[in-house]
Amino acid sequence: MAATAAITWQMRGRHFIINFLVFTLCYPLANLLAAHSNITRNVALPFESALPFVPWMIIPYLSSGIFFAASFAWVRTADDLRVLSQRLLLATVVATLAFAIYPLQFSMARSAIDNPLFAALFGFLSVVDRPYNQLPSLHVAFCFVFWRALQTSFVPTLARILLTAWLALVAMATVFTYQHQFLDVVAGLMLGLATALLVRHGRTQANVALYYLLAAGVTLLVGVLALHSMLAMYLAVSLLLVSLAYARPDRCFLHKRQGRYPFWIWLLYAPYLLGYWLTWCCVRWRERRRPPFIEISERLWIGRRLSAAEAEQLPPRPVVIDLANELSETPALRNGDYHYFPLLDLRLPDAAMTDEIVELLVRRIGEGHTIYLHCAMGYSRCTLIAKHYMEKIAR
Repeated sequence: MAATAAITWQMRGRHFIINFLVFTLCYPLANLLAAHSNITRNVALPFESALPFVPWMIIPYLSSGIFFAASFAWVRTADDLRVLSQRLLLATVVATLAFAIYPLQFSMARSAIDNPLFAALFGFLSVVDRPYNQLPSLHVAFCFVFWRALQTSFVPTLARILLTAWLALVAMATVFTYQHQFLDVVAGLMLGLATALLVRHGRTQANVALYYLLAAGVTLLVGVLALHSMLAMYLAVSLLLVSLAYARPDRCFLHKRQGRYPFWIWLLYAPYLLGYWLTWCCVRWRERRRPPFIEISERLWIGRRLSAAEAEQLPPRPVVIDLANELSETPALRNGDYHYFPLLDLRLPDAAMTDEIVELLVRRIGEGHTIYLHCAMGYSRCTLIAKHYMEKIAR
């Protein structure tokens, strides 16, 4: 995704909804788990007992929610939106896992609040939040993410100064509203810095590894720590292994041979493989009135992974070039002239692999063979390779 790519309100809304759903699932759940564990430990330092309780700071403290929603509308480019969304998701999942694994409770009691407005706001806070989600302070981590994301959106110098001052006040309010201890704030700032290091601007491909890592984290929190499910543990480990494969990146991590997977791969990656198979079934149903493959040029057909019945519609004895790393090959096609090039979904293949596939296409078509080139769903990988092939023969 280019840094200057156009951004739509649909994109903004999609990223906001994903973040909102993850936060509203994970944050209250971590609070609930700590509440049921009767946690009393804290990380208060001796000097914190002298810190005053400042009721009016509830206003900047609660404004974090406004920033959470408004920041998705304020960022200017699609790359800024992606970075904001991924940093918030990473901070949310990491922090809530820390809350659930090592829960803490705030140690000091608030004094009476005379101002009715501030009393009402603290009453609202006590309904939506409990004193357990402590270290790292997600409020502080979010403030750092907001600050980094909105620096380029607030062009005038005065606006940037006001933005920085207000977000610093929000971070300070976590202490003076008696919501967080000092070490929570430090850990929250470190978490914000970590998200900035791990999620960078200018990325041109989808960060698939990060999304599988986040999915593994949510599964661990909800399925394992909350529901104590061994099946969820298996799913989390499988998702984590996929994340590691994409992070390396390792396009051969599924060890597919002659269109099939060994048994041990099914043991490790069954959720991933079944997820792709179900997606393939949905695509087939959605596009049931459309042809499963199309002719790009003389003797070159491209499309998705075919069912046995669909494979019979191909020209006789085609050379099959399979790019789908995530689906086994149709038995009717893997027993003929079959070639497999593992390409990771949602990632551009390297130039050497692209050239190797294109050279095979040129050679086999030049020999008079008909080629069926396919990926999993027929949307990206086979289309990309076909484009490179057409460019080569046009020279």
